[in-house]
Amino acid sequence: MPVHTAAPLAGTVPVPERVWYASYGSNMHMDRLAAYLAGGTPPGATRTYPGCRDHRAPERSIAVELSGCLYFATESPVWTGGRAFYDPTAPGLTRARAHLVTVGQMSDIAAQEMYERPGRDLDLTAVLRDGRDELGPGRYETLICPGTIEGIPLLTFTAPWSLRDVEVRTPSAAYLRYLAGGLLESGPWQEQDIADYLATRPGATGHWTPAQVKTLLTTDTPTDPRGPRREPGS
Repeated sequence: MPVHTAAPLAGTVPVPERVWYASYGSNMHMDRLAAYLAGGTPPGATRTYPGCRDHRAPERSIAVELSGCLYFATESPVWTGGRAFYDPTAPGLTRARAHLVTVGQMSDIAAQEMYERPGRDLDLTAVLRDGRDELGPGRYETLICPGTIEGIPLLTFTAPWSLRDVEVRTPSAAYLRYLAGGLLESGPWQEQDIADYLATRPGATGHWTPAQVKTLLTTDTPTDPRGPRREPGS
C-alpha cells in the first residue's frame, strides 16, 4: 500500500462535500474511529461517544505522511498520559491515516474531540484559503490543511501552540497501542518500523524504547514504563 503526500494548496479551494480527515492519533485505528462515527465506548476507555450525525464508515482510508512533527503533551483524562499533537512547523514527518468522510462527519469528530456535542458543520473557508484556521483556544480547535490528495482537501486538527511552547508528556501504554495498531492497519509500515517511529517522538523518547512499543502490538497486557496508573476515566 503506498504512502500518500498532499499536493500544496494552489489558491482558494472551494468547500467540498467530502474531505480527507487525517488522523495522527488514536483515530488511525478503525475500532476507535468507529466510536466517533457510530457512537459507543471503544475498548480501553470508559467514555461513551455520541457519534456523528452520519454513522457511515469512511469511503476509503489511506496512509499519508505530513510535513511536521508528532509529539505528546497535556494530560488525557481518558488515557492518563500525553495526547498526540501535530506541529506542522517543526522538522520531521508525521505518519497518519486519512479517512475519506463528509464535511459533516469531520465536523462532528472534531466536536467530540473537544468534548462537545456534534451537530454543526465547521466553516472551512479560511483553512482552505490559508492552510490554517484557529477556531478557538482548545487543544484540537486549530484546523490545518496541508493540501489536497486526488483533488480533495486533506484536513486535520491540532493545538494552537507549537512543540516549543509546551511541556511534553509521556503517553500511556493503552494510548500508544492504539497508535501502533492504527499505523499497522494502514498497510505500508511494519511492526519494527512503527516501534522505532513512535519511540522517538517527543514525549515518548527517553521513556519508551522501540522494543517496548513493539511489545504493545503482540502482548495482551503490556507493561507501562510510567508505572502503575489509575484506570482510564471519562
